[in-house]
Amino acid sequence: MTSSSSYHRKGLAALAAAVCVAGVTGFAPAPDVREPAADAPWVVSLGDSFISGEAGRWSGNSNESADGWSGTDRAYDPETDESDPALVYGASYESGCNRSDVAEVQSLTLDVRKLNLACSGATSTAVKLPENGGEPFKGEPSQAGQLQKAVTGEPVRAVVVSIGGNDLGFSDIITECTKQFLKPFGGSPCAPDAEQQVKDRLPGVRTAVVETLADVKTALKRAGHRDGSYRLVLQSYPSPLPDAARVRYPGEKYDRFSTGGCPFFDRDLTWAHDDLVPQISATVAAAAHEAGAEFLDLSRAFEGREVCSKGTRQADLQHPPSGETSEWMRFLTTGVGQGQLQESLHPNAFGQQALGTCLSLHLEQPTGDHRCTNTPGRGPAEMELAALEPAAVSG
Repeated sequence: MTSSSSYHRKGLAALAAAVCVAGVTGFAPAPDVREPAADAPWVVSLGDSFISGEAGRWSGNSNESADGWSGTDRAYDPETDESDPALVYGASYESGCNRSDVAEVQSLTLDVRKLNLACSGATSTAVKLPENGGEPFKGEPSQAGQLQKAVTGEPVRAVVVSIGGNDLGFSDIITECTKQFLKPFGGSPCAPDAEQQVKDRLPGVRTAVVETLADVKTALKRAGHRDGSYRLVLQSYPSPLPDAARVRYPGEKYDRFSTGGCPFFDRDLTWAHDDLVPQISATVAAAAHEAGAEFLDLSRAFEGREVCSKGTRQADLQHPPSGETSEWMRFLTTGVGQGQLQESLHPNAFGQQALGTCLSLHLEQPTGDHRCTNTPGRGPAEMELAALEPAAVSG
């Protein structure tokens, strides 16, 4: 990041166009690395960037470029002093789907085979079957169609879905909020206008999610899997931002962008944390119940681990990245060498491992709805799960 005015203007222009809600140092690999049994059932993930593994390249955040941004860049090779994101995202880096090696399903600790069909930026149309409006996305066919082909004749333990954020237009909302904060002559909070936009769009999001889950069930039926023979889980989104009372950078100053990577007014931070994320979660929960799916509430899974949250810190050469102290979300950056803008405000490698723990805990329990939260001061392996009553949603 940089605070120069010329780079500010270039960065702002790039940000408005590209923000999308869509050898490792200091990073702990998934604790269970055993190969699953050949006849182990599949767990398959479908949907958007929050489950595809976007931002999995990063273990924490840092503004110090030495040694692969203080050990946070998992794609960095110290021998060549270069980074290759394909080491983390594989072939999906070319298309922009960004399926990371530590994506939620890849971080499961269960004896299962794992398949990640999710793609960064996907809306419900990228998942639906073609006859119901599904369309190819980033050069790939319908995710439900891919699912049907992949699991025909194969045992399936669960299919987990993350969808709805891009149908809502979350990236547009976030982009407008950052543009307002970064206006050279002063902007204003985006929340007053965004609140009405969200209210108007959420009913359509619920409908789109219900239809998407119906197509997933149809694909599984065509693949030979009857209802009840597998778990269908719809999950919500973890809040990427703290409320204003818990932000590390007080006073709505420029360091929220230049250092912290959280360029938002106090009102917008609190609105996003206290209202927007719970509203999305409630909508997703209602869709899950209508569609006959289980619901996994992740809305408070990163509480205290969000970008710029007090109690976390950026990595530097004296403080390497750690799942106990680092942020679990990728900060918003336009800094040279700091990866892709589309990675911003997505779970980083620590966050994805935490979500993998949540899903593991959920699938170890009987069918039902659950809420997952973190343990303060502990790493991604120490997540906690609690039963969620049908009427109890985020907030």
